[in-house]
Amino acid sequence: MRYSVLTPVERRRRPRRRRPAALLALAAALGAGAYFGVQHFRAHADQAAAAPKPPSQPRRQRFTARPTRVALLSTPRPPRHGTPDVAARSAILVDASSGAVLWQKRPHRRRPIASTTKIMTAALVLERLRLDQVVTVAPGVPRTPLVREGLRARERVPVWKLLDGLLIFSGNDDALALAVAAAGSRPRFLALMNGKARDLGLRDTHFASVSGVIDENNYSSAWDLAALTRYAARDARFRKIVATRIARVPWPAPTYGKVYVNKNALLGSYRGADGVKTGWTTIAGHCLVASAHRKGVRLIAVLLNSPDPYGDARRLLNFGFALPR
Repeated sequence: MRYSVLTPVERRRRPRRRRPAALLALAAALGAGAYFGVQHFRAHADQAAAAPKPPSQPRRQRFTARPTRVALLSTPRPPRHGTPDVAARSAILVDASSGAVLWQKRPHRRRPIASTTKIMTAALVLERLRLDQVVTVAPGVPRTPLVREGLRARERVPVWKLLDGLLIFSGNDDALALAVAAAGSRPRFLALMNGKARDLGLRDTHFASVSGVIDENNYSSAWDLAALTRYAARDARFRKIVATRIARVPWPAPTYGKVYVNKNALLGSYRGADGVKTGWTTIAGHCLVASAHRKGVRLIAVLLNSPDPYGDARRLLNFGFALPR
């Protein structure tokens, strides 16, 4: 008989098979075992949760190593005292190559240092700003007291021109303009200056001024200034600027050009003189960091509060160059 797709077909039912009683008993036993196993696991879990937890091991704290202090000066043998005759209240003579102290007079006495402060200012600026970077002069810079070259508010000046003004002309407005550009504000730059002094191991030094125009709490020692000068002089750009007697700097209209004359009278008058920085305030007196080289020997002399800084420097440098080697 042929079927149409629409013709209902009665489905045949298969006869049910009876499961043996043994299988039913085994399934019941397995179910009971599983039930009691779960209950046992829950009981142990609750007991473990109720028990006090052992104290956790503290996490290891990350240790950030502080920069190793640089040994900028050394005294392998007792430095000479007494001669030559130096009138400065504090003074020191150092071999710039080795850092050996050759002569000293009250080297760790803390004294105001006037514009020799700018050695630290220049060292930090050279580390943080490019020479071709253009600085916008902050509005408060033209109001800087005393010696200033006449920067105008919001004037745009390359860093290299401001460094010439800082180290050759010794402009206090240059110092503030560079400080704000390098750190964002004067207080932040002062924090950088004092942090650098700590890193270099300058224990007699504290800065309260970016230029040295303020004497209060702005001090150092002959020892520290010699060490700082050795550090700053590692930069060839610093050495080149402080050895410059006269710098003629082009400037936009209406200025057109500036001429910076170095106040360091040793340049051009003492054979081999090549730096570094002068300073003076009423309280600090005349301060001078001088450097010179002859026949492969380079010396650094520091005079603080001297009635005759250039005479002292000549006598001290002559003494150093005459020492046997």
